Amino acid sequence: MRGDGKIVVLSGGVGGAKLVHGLAQVIPPERLVVVVNTGDDFKHLGLRICPDLDTVTYTLAGLADPKRGWGRANETWNFMAALKQLGAEDWFNLGDRDLALHVQRMQRLAQGESLTEVTAGICRNLGISSALLPMSNDPVATIVETPDGPLAFQHYFVRDRCLPNVTGFRFDGIDRARANPALLHLFADCVVSAVIIAPSNPYVSVDPILALAEFRSALDAFCGPIVAVSPIIGRKAIRGPAAKMMQEMGVPPTVIGIAAHYQGTIDGLVIDKTDHAQADEVIQQRIDVRVEQTVMHTLEDRVMLARACLEFAGVLIRKGVR
Repeated sequence: MRGDGKIVVLSGGVGGAKLVHGLAQVIPPERLVVVVNTGDDFKHLGLRICPDLDTVTYTLAGLADPKRGWGRANETWNFMAALKQLGAEDWFNLGDRDLALHVQRMQRLAQGESLTEVTAGICRNLGISSALLPMSNDPVATIVETPDGPLAFQHYFVRDRCLPNVTGFRFDGIDRARANPALLHLFADCVVSAVIIAPSNPYVSVDPILALAEFRSALDAFCGPIVAVSPIIGRKAIRGPAAKMMQEMGVPPTVIGIAAHYQGTIDGLVIDKTDHAQADEVIQQRIDVRVEQTVMHTLEDRVMLARACLEFAGVLIRKGVR
């Protein structure tokens, strides 16, 4: 693997942010490019909320709350308490410190800056040197299909606590959205060494990125390795509703189900030691497998998994998988 090539990571929120944090410890910041899902974004209380983007930002800046996994550490909730007292919507928590980011973002967007420009400015101010790219500057909204009708993703995920049954997904605006131009330029300039798909929900965190037509074309033409880390361990998701969604859609919540979902896109899948017995079935789908500890409780865990992903990508290059 090129020692100076870019490592492009496709990420959702908490799980993806942990791997990104690990990668930031082992490769120079100029080599790390993180492409973050914005299908979860929504307008709330007049503000543009970008949950996945903010989780990755706070994690790389060392500001993330280690217990909740989202929002800022040492947060206070005076704003939410006052909001509730006024009888306003309080189902989506915005901490007092977190609120500053959303206000800053909305002001700069209103002044005509793109989401990429706003994000870059926030990253500079928070001391983040790696490139953090929203998947698109154009709005895309993930919609969860249920037997009782469609739900905006945050209504399903936060307001309704993932309780409704899931029958499918759609991404409103995806046909009009352009992939982030900075991302497309990296592939056009042939400076990408490997693509890593973080252990994020494949349906609602990764698929919106892959559904961007221009990026999909760039990825299909890419000659380097594409490695994914399974978000499923022992038929469960470490966080979030991925396993529940898979079961409700008739997909086995296993690493085999993850491999099938990414078949035709990835060259290698990193699975947890818990699922080592399923490795051969993944290989039968013409996907190489690496077995590692993928649960990231500590910074050391994050670094170990990051190194394993990079080493795996190097092995795939030497094997000539593409």
